[in-house]
Amino acid sequence: MLKKGNKKVIQGWVMYDWANSAYPLVISSAIFPIFYDDVTKNAYATKYGFNVDNINPNDVTVEFFGVNASPTVIFSLVLSASFLVVSFLSPILSGIADYTGSKKKYLKFFCYTGSIACVSLYWFDANWMELSMISIFVATISYWNSLVFYNSFLPEIADPSDHDQISAKGFSMGYYGSVILLLICLAMIMGIDAKYTPISFILVGIWWSSFSQLTYRVLPDNVYNRKPKLDYIKKGFQELKMVYNEFLNTYRLKRYLQAFFFFNTGVQTVMLMAVLFATKAIDWPKDGVKTGLIISILIIQILASIGAFLMAKLSNKIGNIKTLIMSVFLWIFICVAAFIVKKEYEFYILAAFVGLVMGGVQAIARSTYSKFLPDTSDHASYFSFYDVSEKIGIVFGTAFFALAEYLFDDIKYSVISVAIFFVIGLILLYRVPKKEIEIKDKVFLT
Repeated sequence: MLKKGNKKVIQGWVMYDWANSAYPLVISSAIFPIFYDDVTKNAYATKYGFNVDNINPNDVTVEFFGVNASPTVIFSLVLSASFLVVSFLSPILSGIADYTGSKKKYLKFFCYTGSIACVSLYWFDANWMELSMISIFVATISYWNSLVFYNSFLPEIADPSDHDQISAKGFSMGYYGSVILLLICLAMIMGIDAKYTPISFILVGIWWSSFSQLTYRVLPDNVYNRKPKLDYIKKGFQELKMVYNEFLNTYRLKRYLQAFFFFNTGVQTVMLMAVLFATKAIDWPKDGVKTGLIISILIIQILASIGAFLMAKLSNKIGNIKTLIMSVFLWIFICVAAFIVKKEYEFYILAAFVGLVMGGVQAIARSTYSKFLPDTSDHASYFSFYDVSEKIGIVFGTAFFALAEYLFDDIKYSVISVAIFFVIGLILLYRVPKKEIEIKDKVFLT
């Protein structure tokens, strides 16, 4: 049995945040979206003999399985498909991992698979979109699935009283580490030559797989000394079913997960769509879009690490739910402000607020769920419910974001759809009881 509170183990666990956060920043948020926009635009210009500088971004299409479609639409569809796969896989694999005691092995598998997928983006070619988008598809699945098994170690390595601080430390380390790698990549791209951009994707894969070794050296292989039988797949499903039935009778955890679904949908939608929103809604100076976006992302990342620690300290004083309620109030304010801002400096101020709240709400949301878990050894299965809620929420959030822009022909109205998720999440947070109430035979939505 692993002894809780071991500083070496906790530090090793935290380092996985440092290792894997390079993917969401460099690949999902900063460099790859800009690279993707450039290569698809150049492919379109070459195919039809246009001058790339005179192309309207809304006119660009690329061929994908025989259909000409907008690169943004293709990217969104691939992401949605990957999140649906994660939503299907994580409960099944977590049940097997809990039964067999193999969480660490699954964590390694998805880490290495994701790292290889990142490296393969070096050969991304807009003329072969079907093959190229496989890399994004696999990397996204691997990154998010790895988090299920990573997060599930938190209640095993630390006492509930320490979860907020440790979770915040993990997110802060992730923000710091990813910013360091981003600056290295930007120095190479902007200081030497933009043609070296694909090397950034190789660096992400190396960074992710290399620093994760510090985690693997200290995390145990089988915390509860499980001895699985040959029918482990069947037993894994039975394990998941047992945990689900147990989950239905944890009233506070169930109520919290309902609230988490809505407010986290808002958070994740902002994180995924912020770059797209900024390119269309903000009046950037000529030739200043890319620089402005990078500055905004750096502001968010740096302040997010500060926000994570501030929220952790606040939660120790007033409690997790009250801290989350305050955070969601701030998110609603941010959405209202986003509908109004147009100037470059206004967006930088908005980015600062996003950073401060983003780091804190992510860290406290994870530690709150961990604290509310019943006395169990099936942590991966429980965190798979957390993960599925998050991924399905992303699908809904991005879909409503796109629908709002389509209906009103203005991306600013998309932030209203995001604000609605926060408002519902806020209302549901007020319904989370202070203490666990065990009620038998209750369905999930009661």
